Amino acid sequence: MAYTPLHLDWPGLDNARDLGGLPTSDGRRIREGALIRSESLTRLDEGGADVLRSAGVSRVLDLRRPGESPDEHPFADDDATYVNLPVEDPADPKNVSSTMLDLYLEMLDVRPDLFAAAVAAIAEAPPGAVVVHCAAGKDRTGLVVGLALTVAGVEPDEVAADYALTEERFADHFRRHLDGLESDEERERARAYQATPPENLRVVLRHLDERYGGAEAYLRRGGLTDAQLDALRGRLVEPA
Repeated sequence: MAYTPLHLDWPGLDNARDLGGLPTSDGRRIREGALIRSESLTRLDEGGADVLRSAGVSRVLDLRRPGESPDEHPFADDDATYVNLPVEDPADPKNVSSTMLDLYLEMLDVRPDLFAAAVAAIAEAPPGAVVVHCAAGKDRTGLVVGLALTVAGVEPDEVAADYALTEERFADHFRRHLDGLESDEERERARAYQATPPENLRVVLRHLDERYGGAEAYLRRGGLTDAQLDALRGRLVEPA
């Protein structure tokens, strides 16, 4: 039976989904209520933070750079829950004319330490659900979640299919954004940046295989330990 992601009807959010149920290569599945991906929680309606706490969220991992959003994060004052770990340094070189796929590869190659820290924050979270988000829950979130799922044993095609769902979930939001642009050139460029074709993540994972020996080896290069990798798998994967 095909995997169907669990959409979370959290107030104000379009792209919150529980990754529980994703199959692993050994015939098991990702636990429900273990790993959730979303767009920025600053989009939550009033009272939304209480909804997340009631749902058992124990850690919110915000991958955005400090000061990226003018809106105050609803968990910013909760030191026990909120962790801000950007996977980019503003000083890092970035080719703004690159495709999104090129940017993904540049980010990964430049900052294995930051990606490893983000995955470690999932592995070492208190018991409960971990919510990973950036701005749209598309690019940075897609990479961090893709790394975590791959370590947990989810096959590349499944990781890529989950990544591709964001374009569908955010379709109305993207459409409104395009409508606000003034020129066809701007709209064409925006469409390219908003798209989440599954091939993007397939290429990312092949790149990690070919250049580093796989996602685990890449994360070890960034400082993730075997104990943290084991903790991640134990956290995310249902027992045999």
